[in-house]
Amino acid sequence: MDLRVPALRGLLKGPRRLMAAAAAVVVLAGAGTWSAVASDDAPGVHRTDRVMTMADGTRLDTSYFTGTTAGRRPAVLLGHGFGGSKDDVRQQAEDLARDGYAVLTWSARGFGKSTGKIGLNDPKHEVADVSRLIDWLAEQPRVRLDKAGDPRVGVAGGSYGGAISLLAAGYDHRVDAIAPAITYWNLADALFPNGVFKKLWAGIFFNTGGGCARFEPALCRMYDRVAESGTPDAAARELLEERSPSAVAHRIKVPTLLVQGQTDSLFTLAQSDAAEKAIRANGAPVDVDWIAGGHDGGDLESGRVQGRVQAWFDRYLKGDRSADTGPAFRITRTGGLDSTDGAARLRGASADAYPGLQDHRRTVALTGGERHFANPAGAGPPGVSALPGPGGSGGLAQLSALGVGVALDFPGQYAKFDSAPVATDLRITGSPTVTAHVTSTSADAVLFGKVYDVGPGGTQQVLPAQLVAPLRVTGAKTGKDVRITLPAIDHEVQKGHRLRLVLASTDLGYASPVAPATYTVSLRGGLSVPTVPAVTTAAAPLPAWVWWLPLAGAVGALALLFTGRRRTAAPAPDPALAEVPLQITDLSKRYARSADRYAVRELSFRVEKGQVLGLLGPNGAGKTTTLRMLMGLIGPDGGEIRVFGHAIRPGAPVLSRVGAFVEGAGFLPHLSGRENLELYWRATGRPPEDAHLHEALEIAGLGDALARAVRTYSQGMRQRLAIAQAMLGLPDLLILDEPTNGLDPPQIREMREVMIRYAAGGRTVIVSSHLLAEVEQSCTHLVVMDRGRLIQAGPVQDIVGSGDTLLVGTGTAVEEPVVEKVAALPGVASAVRVADGLLVRLEPGGTAESLVVELVRLEVPVASVGPHRRLEDAFLTLIGGSA
Repeated sequence: MDLRVPALRGLLKGPRRLMAAAAAVVVLAGAGTWSAVASDDAPGVHRTDRVMTMADGTRLDTSYFTGTTAGRRPAVLLGHGFGGSKDDVRQQAEDLARDGYAVLTWSARGFGKSTGKIGLNDPKHEVADVSRLIDWLAEQPRVRLDKAGDPRVGVAGGSYGGAISLLAAGYDHRVDAIAPAITYWNLADALFPNGVFKKLWAGIFFNTGGGCARFEPALCRMYDRVAESGTPDAAARELLEERSPSAVAHRIKVPTLLVQGQTDSLFTLAQSDAAEKAIRANGAPVDVDWIAGGHDGGDLESGRVQGRVQAWFDRYLKGDRSADTGPAFRITRTGGLDSTDGAARLRGASADAYPGLQDHRRTVALTGGERHFANPAGAGPPGVSALPGPGGSGGLAQLSALGVGVALDFPGQYAKFDSAPVATDLRITGSPTVTAHVTSTSADAVLFGKVYDVGPGGTQQVLPAQLVAPLRVTGAKTGKDVRITLPAIDHEVQKGHRLRLVLASTDLGYASPVAPATYTVSLRGGLSVPTVPAVTTAAAPLPAWVWWLPLAGAVGALALLFTGRRRTAAPAPDPALAEVPLQITDLSKRYARSADRYAVRELSFRVEKGQVLGLLGPNGAGKTTTLRMLMGLIGPDGGEIRVFGHAIRPGAPVLSRVGAFVEGAGFLPHLSGRENLELYWRATGRPPEDAHLHEALEIAGLGDALARAVRTYSQGMRQRLAIAQAMLGLPDLLILDEPTNGLDPPQIREMREVMIRYAAGGRTVIVSSHLLAEVEQSCTHLVVMDRGRLIQAGPVQDIVGSGDTLLVGTGTAVEEPVVEKVAALPGVASAVRVADGLLVRLEPGGTAESLVVELVRLEVPVASVGPHRRLEDAFLTLIGGSA
């Protein structure tokens, strides 16, 4: 089979090589041989290729990447997708090496230049290989060790490579953090969902692997047996389950970033959901990210995901607590097409906790009564939903995300049940469920459940993500109630649309019984859908085409007309604030569809000229929401924002005095950095001399890279270019959201100096950042937020040196129950345990003397008491340790 889609081909290739690489690498003294070849290096990266011979004679092709700086550093093992090789992850390996990691990649057994047979992550072979690779890393002089033989190491990979990262964490205690992507938790559930054989995907696995003979004999026999019968047996399930991460679920206890695809009929969102529940139950940190693409095509968001993986390792391998690992749950949502290239526009939504697949359920009534339909002889012609492999190139999942119906159900082979038109927009996030009564003229029935979004008049029906839920109903001759869990999706049903539940007898991707039968189905209640109100979507950023498309002038004219009408009702400017860069008064913003849950609540503060203001707060504090309201991207529910006396509204003219870097900028990848900046400025219509382009280019610090196409830029280079773009025209008020993400320490120091110089010229800078040490050195004033409210505002020295916060040094660690007792003492506002003892914030009237008396009474081993002097300590105390 020809896999023509590069993204899908890479995903399939990567896991396959990773499996092979896991096959018992033995590089200890006297246990095999290896050869090394130094190859052409990327700038700032040294790469050495080695062929490692395993104890059983299998030879694995590996590459080892390190940066040019001296010293030991954490290591990362990068696995690839099924059908690929180590070359598929070379770019990511080089990027990680430049950012201070030692990276080892390898081609798995049976793929690339490695020998051996494919074992589908057999613990005796592939997983054991990873342990041997870790042994080898422990001997390298550039790798940081936790102790002898135990390197600081993380494992990442996509699909097949993602599974090996999970398995490695379960089998080898030396693994410190993992970042698996679009992969499986239980391979038996993935290929035999609810007892139904996923024949097309299984066929792709075995054929793209080079045929059955390339696999371990037991796997080959299993596949032949199930493919012939069309029904998975207990032995087949057992064989795949023992090669699955779920087999060692209780042993995976390391920080885990789970990235899963929404357009993926191979490894669905239910796989990552099961992984999240199991790993979190073990007490490990787990974040979940649902990307737009998957094995069926769509956007894999490679750059964003790679950046998040690096931040994950920065925190959990390097120990960088300031690394922003992102929200606990993030999902990418598709909203229309970019008119320049037809690509789907993507927006992020997030929540402070992973909601699972069953959150905040709502019941939608369905009508249809009792339905009869047939399973045709030979199970053909089959219905069509996803097209594995070809579906990636055909883009069926992409089309469904854009509202184009592409599924096919044959008359007489399905039952349908419709809802009334929904009265308001309905966002489904998770797995709908329904209970049905099923009767069959045969002993077993195989059904395929799917939920369509049907437009007004029934003219258009869309199958979200092209996903179906197969179900084998045993003992159906006498009738049986079954609960059907439908595929997990994220889809908005617009007002006036209907939901349609279809239960079909055939599907192209699965094996149905070949004997003819008649099924009778009725429902036991309505369709239960999860709504997840805690997940909020970020405001849509201005697409790049706004400032370069030839029709931008017309668009701008319409926008000007619209905003001109709005301005007639806008509040008049306040002359008393004409020289004040920013005044926020009683600002409030509720979460979508919530009357009493606030992202920002009654927030008030003022910023003066010449200040560098740090906006601080834990994740979910409301910082980004505040900045988006300040930029006019979203409107407040209460209160107001005034910039130089003018009330902020979408399109307000005063926004021309504001420059912003918020969650990156859109660049044309085929143009150089310089050309992007020049084109952006020309689109503003302002004179070229007003751009101060030379100063912006000095700020970017990209050197010769300014002449290169932006598509060749690393994340840090794009970050610096975006900041330079925000500074074009030297705006009076500059807003920077996490400006140092992706920058190395010298660049961070340079950015600090830039902000200080910028404000010294009479302008104002507002910076939101998690790097507290940098904020302390670069900012003159602070605003601290928590849960949408203002906690404290004022000069940095006043907050850092506040006399109401004391550092209590203790001879031994203080247990959490004692900390709670201290926090409850009279005169104490909060108490937080830190490495040196306790940080205690006093209420007005509280004194150090009375605190010491109470601490002695509680038998706290007080060694010292004094005011704290670090911003990090002050921050933790102000928010009560909730960061």
